[in-house]
This record gives sequence, C-alpha cells and structure tokens, in this order.
Amino acid sequence: MTLLYRLDAPAAAIAAHFQASAGADPWAGGHVSPGRFAPVVTTGREFVAGPRPEGSRTRRMIPRLWGVPPPASAGDPSRAIATLRNLDSPFWIGNLRNSEFRCLVPATGFMEWGPIEHKGGVTHEGKRRQHWIACADQPLFAFAAVWKDSEVPSFALVTCSANAALREIGRETMPAILPADPAAQHVWLNGGWDRARDLIEPYASGMTEIRGL
Repeated sequence: MTLLYRLDAPAAAIAAHFQASAGADPWAGGHVSPGRFAPVVTTGREFVAGPRPEGSRTRRMIPRLWGVPPPASAGDPSRAIATLRNLDSPFWIGNLRNSEFRCLVPATGFMEWGPIEHKGGVTHEGKRRQHWIACADQPLFAFAAVWKDSEVPSFALVTCSANAALREIGRETMPAILPADPAAQHVWLNGGWDRARDLIEPYASGMTEIRGL
C-alpha cells in the first residue's frame, strides 16, 4: 500500500500544469504521508448544497488531508483510509459515481517497499528496500483520487493492480495514475462513471521508472 509520495514543485507551477486556480495554497514542495495536507485539484463545489451549475467547471487547487475518516462500522475512528481498492464498496461508490467528488492528486513520485534485503547470504530483518517510482513520460503526474465531505477536508488515492514493473519488486497493487493526455484528466473530473472507471488501470510498465534505495 502506498503511504508516501513526493510533490517536488511549488503551488503556482502545479496549478499552471493542471490548468487550475492555486488560490492561497501554500505548498512549496516536499513529501506527503497520511495525515498531512497536500494540494488536490477538483471541480467540485465542496460544502455547498444543491445542484452543481451547468457550463464551465473551473478547476481549483486546494489543500486536503491525506486519509479519509473511516465508517462507523470500522470500529477505530483514528485509522484514516489512505487508499481504496474496491470500486464497488458502498462506502466509496457514491463519491466515485458523482464526478464532483473525484479529484486529481499531483505528484512527482511515490514510494513502495520491496522485499527484505539479503546481503552475503544473510537476511537483514526489518531492512526492507525503498523503491521510488516515477513516470518517464510525465515528470509531474496525477493520481486518480476522491475526496469526502466530512468533518475534515480529506482525500484517498484510488488503487489498481500493479503493473509488471511493480510486480517485480513484490507489489500486488499500485496507485492509479492518470495518462498525460489532458482529456483523461477531464474525464476523471467531469465524466460519467462508466468512462471514468476505464481509467483505473495499471500504468504502462514501459513508462515506469523505479529507483531503489
């Protein structure tokens, strides 16, 4: 499960890249982990009741907390949900089907843990290897994500099956990365769920760069 990513660009550059209004977002660049605020691009009204106006939907970039409060049935309200895999979950389906609750989460790379290190025939317990993953065809990319209208302004990353490159380092899932084509981002933010769901697929292995630490 992805629990760390980087966004090495300032708010103004991110907003320009995704054709959004940066507003007062203070982001200067750095890493993001669950429980921290990060820039999110949305066309939703957010916290405003009633039908969404027709016509042009302005993209806005605002800070949101990574990690959605869990449902009451989860039992532990302190364990926020950072990623979602089940696209048919009753907890998520309303947000996924309603385009204004979908959002773009900008990033420049994300971290996944690899297998435990073996050196000289010795297994080093607890010494799992970090792998940083980036996109060769888009240095600044967008995760597919959703936000929740709850007591905190939060979001969660949508995940899918891992591509061949990530399976080689032992991962079974990966965050869903949207194609560089602006049309795909538009569909995720504004299109019907029947079209948006088709975007949730493994990123091309040939365009995946992996660097181990």
